[in-house]
Amino acid sequence: MQRLLLIYNPHSSNYVRVKDEVISRATKLNGYMIGKFTIKKAPFEENVKALKKVLQDGDIAIAAGGDATAAVAANAIMESKKDVTLGVLPYGNFNDLARTLGTMKYEDIFGEQNQLFEGPAEPGKASMSAARPWRRAERTQPEKSCFASIRKLYPLDIIVDGAHWRYATCYVTAGMTAEAVELFDEPKFRKYMQKGHKSSWRSYLKLAEWYFKNRHSKVFLPPFTLNGKSTKKGISDYCALSGKSMCRVMKGGDDYLKPKVFRSENCRLINFWRLTKLMLISILKRTPGTETKEDLLEFLSPATVELQAEGEYKKFQNVKSILVKKSDQYIKVIHGEK
Repeated sequence: MQRLLLIYNPHSSNYVRVKDEVISRATKLNGYMIGKFTIKKAPFEENVKALKKVLQDGDIAIAAGGDATAAVAANAIMESKKDVTLGVLPYGNFNDLARTLGTMKYEDIFGEQNQLFEGPAEPGKASMSAARPWRRAERTQPEKSCFASIRKLYPLDIIVDGAHWRYATCYVTAGMTAEAVELFDEPKFRKYMQKGHKSSWRSYLKLAEWYFKNRHSKVFLPPFTLNGKSTKKGISDYCALSGKSMCRVMKGGDDYLKPKVFRSENCRLINFWRLTKLMLISILKRTPGTETKEDLLEFLSPATVELQAEGEYKKFQNVKSILVKKSDQYIKVIHGEK
């Protein structure tokens, strides 16, 4: 019997919706061994390591949450090197991976379901270290396979000073935009969101407030060369975009389905008018960028750099180089387009 693993964050502001709209429905599917993996209040890497131990060849993993939850699932699958299929449902602020895959609602992954009922727990199955007990779900009528098309997603591989840091399914940024992501982890902001202020436009307002307060406070991205060529002075941001969207409103393309290429751009976003121009082009047309097979950022002297991939960030000290390229390994993903 095929295993279906539901991955979610019980501490998120949208957990009640995840429980009602995904967990309660998916646990009644026919013909699957159902498991649950909860994202803990722990560093990103610890959640990836815990999930990696759970995965087995042939699993279907469904991440129901924001981009951070999806990123944990994607990185665990990549690091496990198991034959696992990933599906993503959107319950976060921006939901870029779900938008990229076209799986914005339950039916986009599972199809229209008839009335189901939950069967008994599978005899002899014990609890897993990071997941709840597996259960066997049954129904009165046999059901056809309901998953949408399966495609290959080639994530970005981010390497810092020769060591792998993270896989990014949609995008990675360095500089000011990466540092701004720290706002979402501030206790005050989390409390604000948990009080019901969950719409993405409120997140944009908070980001705008942070931008005008901090844009001239420091050098966000120290001088560097890109693929051996000097960059312009005052560059504040580097971005590599592979998915269809970034921060929900910025349009990308279908590079996530391509094994070698992606698009990247570096710019001076501390200038408000340049930022405005970039946002308008990104929203109305497509985020500017140059097609590349890999980008090597080499700093003129060891630097402190902020990196973030799909909302998960880290500050690096004494960085000499950052390499961004497509991974040779792919993830099988459930795609909404049939």
